[in-house]
Amino acid sequence: MKTIKPLSSKKPPVPNENSDIIKEWIDDARPKINPLITKLDSLVRANLNEPRYAIKWGNAYYGSVGKGWVIQLAAYDISVNIVFLNGDKLSNPPELGSETRYVKLTKLQEADSTQLVNWVRESCQTEGWSWK
Repeated sequence: MKTIKPLSSKKPPVPNENSDIIKEWIDDARPKINPLITKLDSLVRANLNEPRYAIKWGNAYYGSVGKGWVIQLAAYDISVNIVFLNGDKLSNPPELGSETRYVKLTKLQEADSTQLVNWVRESCQTEGWSWK
């Protein structure tokens, strides 16, 4: 895997095979957005090979062996941002962001959009940030 450094000079999250840290993070989220986060979590997990997880800077990170970190979930009071850490490499990437691209979601049904599902699938198969 080619080393693609995070946009920040801070140390990247340390990968963990145990997904319990994500479950705990979801459980601590605001009740209003909990179902949306749970749905996004399931979507991302279904598309990752050899998944790895982390919580850092209050956000959930998803990656895989050989690809690095590819997706970040950032939960707020009434919305969730799904951040494609390799977003500038996606075909027809989301409009928000620059190198990383993101989509802000507020409703559960938004997680079912064909475009979002396609972005998640493509992101999970594209190199992201190195975790080294």
